[in-house]
This record gives sequence, structure tokens and C-alpha cells, in this order.
Amino acid sequence: MFYRISCLILAAAGFISQIPSPVAAADNAAPELKVVSTFKIGGAGRWDYPTVDPDGNRLYVTRGNYVSVIDTEKGTLVGDITDVQGSHGTAIVRDKNLGFVTSGQENAVAVFDLETLKIKTKIKTAGGSSRNPDAILYDPASKRVFAFCAGGDAVAVDPANLDAPPVAVACGGKLEFGQADGAGHVFVNNEDKSEIDVIDSKSLKVTDKWPIAPVTGPSGLAIDVAHHRLFSVGGNQKMAIVDYQAGKVLTTVAIGSGPDGCAFDPKLGVALSANGRDGTATVVGEKSAGEFSALQTLTTLRSGRTIADDPKTSRFFIPATIPAEGGGTGEFGIVVVGAAK
Repeated sequence: MFYRISCLILAAAGFISQIPSPVAAADNAAPELKVVSTFKIGGAGRWDYPTVDPDGNRLYVTRGNYVSVIDTEKGTLVGDITDVQGSHGTAIVRDKNLGFVTSGQENAVAVFDLETLKIKTKIKTAGGSSRNPDAILYDPASKRVFAFCAGGDAVAVDPANLDAPPVAVACGGKLEFGQADGAGHVFVNNEDKSEIDVIDSKSLKVTDKWPIAPVTGPSGLAIDVAHHRLFSVGGNQKMAIVDYQAGKVLTTVAIGSGPDGCAFDPKLGVALSANGRDGTATVVGEKSAGEFSALQTLTTLRSGRTIADDPKTSRFFIPATIPAEGGGTGEFGIVVVGAAK
């Protein structure tokens, strides 16, 4: 009798030991985020998309007729890339020691040296449907740079042969931000058509067009490569979470007003929408399998509408106007968001 009771007690103890404790469950939850610092950079003018180069500890922010290059550790200005007109986005190709920045008013992609920050050459995207290149990215699978044009073309540039004419991939509509999965697929938001267009980066063909209703006017786009997810933010204060293997919208989440950028951090497992009109960032995560929700609404600054993630440090960078102490005209700077300690 004693033996049987002892076995029952031991079995029960073993069963209880397999039940996850509340502490263990909490450890798997997404951390709370907060504004961890602010970089005061200064200077006048507009800005658009920021780009992080984690290997170089640099942040590139397009600012109209120049690009500010910022040290992400010190929060200081490294220098400016000049001789561009209407810059929107930057792409970094480290193995070529080159950067690429769209120069929209010239219908061109400007190529610069990562060390000197000097422009080496400009590659014309032509006019028509290849006019006004906006966002830009480097696709490691095809080793090409893709610039997305307001006229509806994605223009592919070969960093290994800058003299080669760029190749236009006709998507139609007005193209906004793009992402690459590293496996030969480039995804780009089509603002006019409220869809995500899919480009085979090696054949340079459009292979799919996915409607993302009820999201309209999509601009910012982020990617979670490990789980095959895209996060697309729209002007109607909604974010679409898309399964890019199935090519379908899984769900939508309400976000703030005035978003133009979205970023995902693989370590934190969350996507952030930068909502410039109401000065917030919506933190979106997967609470359980396939169930996404807004986990946090973080106060940032009004005008902070674009965003970039540093996967090395899990910090997000949001360009904005930093208010002046005691009132008066503010100055350009960067709001840095990270995990609360």
C-alpha cells in the first residue's frame, strides 16, 4: 500500500513539473518597449526613409537634397551625402563598399562610396513609369538593388556592373516600400492598388499581386523571414499581417494615424508602425499561433512617421522633429526605441 501511494505521489510530482510556470510563460512574452534615447542631429529640411547598416553602426536618413549619416552608438552626425535631389531611400551593399540612394527629382539612383560618402556615379531610371524612384533595397539572392518608382516600375541595378543599363519591372500603380526574403522574392507595397506585388528577383518578373483589403493606401512594409510574415501599414490606420508563403492576409490590426513606415525586429518578435500624425508607435506581436494584436501603444513624437530597425541591437530609429526646450522651433533628430530595462 505504501509503495503504491509513493508511486502515485511521484507520478503526480512528475506531471506537475511538466506544467509551465507563470514565470516561464512571462519570459516568452514580448518585452515592454520605451524611448531609450534621443539623438539631436539638427539641420533643416524634410526627411523620408531611414536605413540601418548594422555592420557599420550607421543610420542613413534621406533628407531631400542630402542624406544624413549618423553613428548609431554615439548618436552623432558622421557626415552628409550631398549632390542628390529628392532623396527617399538608401540601400547598402557592403561587399562592394557602395551605397545607393534614390534621387527622385533626377529620375536617378546615386551611387556613393561608404567610406568617403562621395557620389561615384548616377544611374538614370528614365522617365515614364520609371520616374521618381522612391524606396530602395538590396536583394542578396540576386545581388541586385531594386528602386521602386512612383510611376509603377521596380528598377533593378547591378552593383557589380554600374555601367549596365538598369532593368525595369512593370508593376503599375504607385510603388512604395519593399522587402526581400533573401530567397529570390521581392515584395513591394502598391499604394494605388492596395496590394502587395511579388517580383522574382532573378527572372525580374512579377509573379503575384495580393490584395490586402481592408488595408488601403499601404506605405511601410516590414518582414519576418523566419515565420514568412509581412507587415503592411495603410493610411486608414490598419496593419495587414500577410502569410507570404500562402499569399493571403492572416488578419489586420488597428494602428495609429499617419503611418509611413513599419519595422520588425527578429529578436523581440514584434513589428512597430510609426504613426507620425498622432506621435505614437503601435507595437504588434503574435500572442498565440496566428493571433496578432496591438501589444502596446508607445508615445514617440508627432512627425515621427518612418522607422528602421537595427537587428544587432534590437533598437528602432524614428526620425522626427525634436521639440526645443522652452518652446520655439524644434530640430531634426532621432527617437530611439528599445526594450525597457
